[in-house]
Amino acid sequence: MALLSILFLFFLLLPLLLLKGKKKNGKGFKLPPSPPGLPIIGNLHQIGSLPHRSVAQLSKKYGQVMLLHFGITPVVFVTTPEMAKEVLKNQDVNMCSRPLLQGPRKISYNFKDISFTPYGEWWRDIRKICALELLCPKAVKSYLFVREEEIARMVDSITKVSPAPVDLSEKLASVIDKVICRTAFGKIYEGRDLDNGKLSEAVRDVLVCLNNFSGEDFFPSFGWIINMLTGHTAKVDRALNNLNSFFEKAIVDHLDSNRPKPDREDIIDVLLRLQRDQSSRVPITKEHIKGVLKDVFLGSVDSGALSMVWAMTELARNPRVMKKVQDEIRSHVGSKGKVDESDIESLHFFRATLKENLRLHPPSPLLFARETMSDCKLDGYDIPNKTRIHVDVFAVQRDPRYWKNPDEYIPERFIENPIDVNGKSYEYLPFSSGRRICPGITMGLAIVESVVANLLYSFDWKLPSGMTVEDINMEESFNLSINKKTPLILVPIPCEFSVA
Repeated sequence: MALLSILFLFFLLLPLLLLKGKKKNGKGFKLPPSPPGLPIIGNLHQIGSLPHRSVAQLSKKYGQVMLLHFGITPVVFVTTPEMAKEVLKNQDVNMCSRPLLQGPRKISYNFKDISFTPYGEWWRDIRKICALELLCPKAVKSYLFVREEEIARMVDSITKVSPAPVDLSEKLASVIDKVICRTAFGKIYEGRDLDNGKLSEAVRDVLVCLNNFSGEDFFPSFGWIINMLTGHTAKVDRALNNLNSFFEKAIVDHLDSNRPKPDREDIIDVLLRLQRDQSSRVPITKEHIKGVLKDVFLGSVDSGALSMVWAMTELARNPRVMKKVQDEIRSHVGSKGKVDESDIESLHFFRATLKENLRLHPPSPLLFARETMSDCKLDGYDIPNKTRIHVDVFAVQRDPRYWKNPDEYIPERFIENPIDVNGKSYEYLPFSSGRRICPGITMGLAIVESVVANLLYSFDWKLPSGMTVEDINMEESFNLSINKKTPLILVPIPCEFSVA
């Protein structure tokens, strides 16, 4: 019944939508090439459950700058390093804003975060705060003890169940959940709501809502009716309430005058100090604090855990590489019992395996939509003001002109070409580039590198009985990040060499 209502509404408003679309395009514009679409829905039917792959495939026919219509909304996709550089560097100043989408509006506390807030004074201020106070190398180093303690607990918990198979997907989600929770809130909140992995679950619910179809984003005039009929609005509200209740509790705890003075500031302490100081040109409210916390969790808990799962999956599928990287780690670290973060700089092949993993499985295969702030051109095509633009990092990082055998897992390519993750090389953009580059690169890499290095140092990893390399499931699911569709189950065998 709901579907019939939606279709009736589409056809009722079709003449108005077509008229509006013609007015917006105007005459004389040379727009990018576009696949033929259907009335009303445009090209929505051509974007499957893995949009990064759908876009990459369509671009082979329609080019490196391609226009798709999602409902009545035009969206431009770029799929090559050259065009990524044009968007993220050469024209970054005109293409670095965000569209005012309704899903992100709620999730970002009415655009009071970093990820989804349009370019402007508040965004510049909070981005600077994050760079100087929250996520700078000094701040990340101050949380070293948290990473070391939680990694040690994880290794101990795996040792106790060995040689039984371990759900590494669950273990990795749990450890990064605890590290980020202690970093942001000062503690794990054991025994309370959203504890023991439920915080990660709440974060993923929010990501699912952001990924799901939102009628308002593609049919601004009446999309709210679609969202209501499909239940999308209720799902977003429920996911946000779960996350918001936890943030609210954590902030109240930090404002408690009887709270013991912490030895070190956590992220909420820093934000509350800045709120009291009010040196920012834009006042920091509780909603701003929640928006930044949301960024920390969406950017770290989900993408960090997924990066580690894919890293261990690729190594399990490539025993030669697994042995080579373990030999390097164990030879360098010796018998001291753990890999310190200071060791990792010297582990060149290990770091190459992580870089190759980020190339094949980027945390954000489609960068969040940018919005142009003036009329501009891309590859000779006209891009009108207020146009949404996505960079397909998945396609960029598999461009055969830059990557030999691009679909193959070959870590050695990063030994021969020591490219970095800092967004300066536009054929490799795991964390984006330009003004909208991920502010949490240093923190994210510190966690991922330490956890994976210690797993490889402490254990030999075998496949469950009766399973072969060919049986490892590599299917993806898409929730803004590339998820591994099925859990990674491996058998840990403690390595005596690593025990002091």
